[in-house]
Amino acid sequence: MAFDPRSPAPGYLAFWRERHLCTLTTPRPDGSPHVVPVGVTYDPGAGLARVIASGRSTKALNVLAAGPDGARVAVCQVERRIWATLEGVATVCADPDRVAEAVRRYTERYSRTPSPNPDRIVIEIALTRAMGNA
Repeated sequence: MAFDPRSPAPGYLAFWRERHLCTLTTPRPDGSPHVVPVGVTYDPGAGLARVIASGRSTKALNVLAAGPDGARVAVCQVERRIWATLEGVATVCADPDRVAEAVRRYTERYSRTPSPNPDRIVIEIALTRAMGNA
């Protein structure tokens, strides 16, 4: 079932606030999918999902390779039979305030502060679709 990611049902939002390992799927320059485990935060008010990463990571480079309009991506999490996917257009941002906000949200969701990384960026996903059965 697909719905507006800015208006999630309470159970769907609660599932995204629980600690779960997620995956991020980005397109490689040749169009094939690159899927990696990540931590994701979901901000329906802003219509964003955020993934912190090194600016030299393959996931960040794949998004950058898509050009200034961004890359179509998906993040997903699953727990037994419950699943939730967010889709949208990803861009890479190195703005220190936005990276700090992404780290703050990651720390809140995953109850751990990530190690310092001078190359850290945030992949911001402007959400276009939410799906799942949570």
